[in-house]
Parts: sequence; structure tokens; C-alpha cells
Amino acid sequence: MPHDQIVPPETLVPAREMAARNTARVPNESEAYRQARQALLAEEIELRRHIERVAAQRRALPPGAIVDKDYRFEGELGPVDFAGLFGEHTTLVVYNYMYGPQRKRPCPMCTALMSAWDGEARDIEQRVAFAMVARSPIERLWAFKQERGWKALKLYSDMSGDYTRDYASPEDADIPALNVFTRRDGVIRHFWRDEMGESADPGQDPRGAPDVMPLWTVLDLTPEGRGTDWYPELEYR
Repeated sequence: MPHDQIVPPETLVPAREMAARNTARVPNESEAYRQARQALLAEEIELRRHIERVAAQRRALPPGAIVDKDYRFEGELGPVDFAGLFGEHTTLVVYNYMYGPQRKRPCPMCTALMSAWDGEARDIEQRVAFAMVARSPIERLWAFKQERGWKALKLYSDMSGDYTRDYASPEDADIPALNVFTRRDGVIRHFWRDEMGESADPGQDPRGAPDVMPLWTVLDLTPEGRGTDWYPELEYR
């Protein structure tokens, strides 16, 4: 079955029934643990299904706004226009990361995310174009790329700030933003943007939905969770 084909909910096996078929066990687990784990498994199945439903709803969005400005960037290989970011692809994913000229060092959170993406960039680019944009000069971005040992990420400087003000922050603030664009029949359109805003629930740090940071995906599997006072750092001692 294709990855993007969604089975109608009424045809799905109920999550609790599917969980009941689970035969996984670990040595010395208690009956109380097993009962709680089976109940959690049913919720995990529902979560997976909800993620699929949301992804299908996202793919079904109407055509987005036309991109009619001539955005220009400075890449590691020289100047490039917005269409040039697509390369041979019809879809483009652009991440604005926090490394503006006012920062002495890049945002540690953005750095942690991009370090994970660097290992996936070649796989991602089999399907779509993938660009990292910041407001610092390209020489500064390239130097930090070398420092971190990034190999696959493609970095671009938005020196004019035109793109950043339109798709990240109208005030040209140094904030992250994730946008997706399409190019069909020569027309470039905006497809989707993370609209995090003030969407975090009480007691939570601001986060997108979906949360694209692999770090949190792993920590969410642990009893400690994400914590409330820990963030990635550029260096650990």
C-alpha cells in the first residue's frame, strides 16, 4: 500500500483489539505493568493513526499563495534565486535558523535539530529540496558548518532579509520557521508553514506540531521525558 494512502477509519481494527493481539513481553514484568502497557499501546496506535490523518489533511490543503517576489540568497556556491533553491525538485522545504548577525554563536536548539537533519539530508533530498536559511553572511554560516562537521546541509544567507520578513518574522526577528513550497507548471506557491505561535499548552515550552526535532522524539520515550529546565548546548563538558 502506498505510504500516503489512508484507510477509512471504519475499516480499521479497533486500537484496543489490535493491542490485545500484542505478544511482546519482557522478563519479570508484573501484571500491573502489562495491563498499563497494553492500554498505552492502544493509545500509541491511535496516535499513529491520528498522525496519518493529519498528514493526509495537510496534503489535501487547497493551493497556497503564489510566491511573486524575486528573493535572492547567497549560497556556498554563489548567488541563487528562489527558484534555484528547488533544483530539480517540485517541492522545497526551507528552515530559517537562529544565527543572525547579532548573535555571537548560533542557537543551540537549532544546531541540535540541524545536526540531526544533516544525517538525513541526502535521504530527504531524494524526494524534495532542502535549504537552511539564516541572516548572517554566508562566510559565517559556512565557518560554523565546518566547525560542526556538517556534510550534507545546504546553507543560504538571506542578507536582504526580504524572505525572512515574509516567511519567518515581519519584524525581522531572529526566530526559527519551517516552510514548504511547491513548483507546479512554473508557478511557485507556498504550501505549509509551522504556525506555532502561542499554541503550547500550560507547562510546556513552545513547540511545533508536528515536532520535527528527533531529540525530543527519543526523550519522550523515557521516564524523565523532555524535562522543564534542560536545553541542548553547543558544547558539553
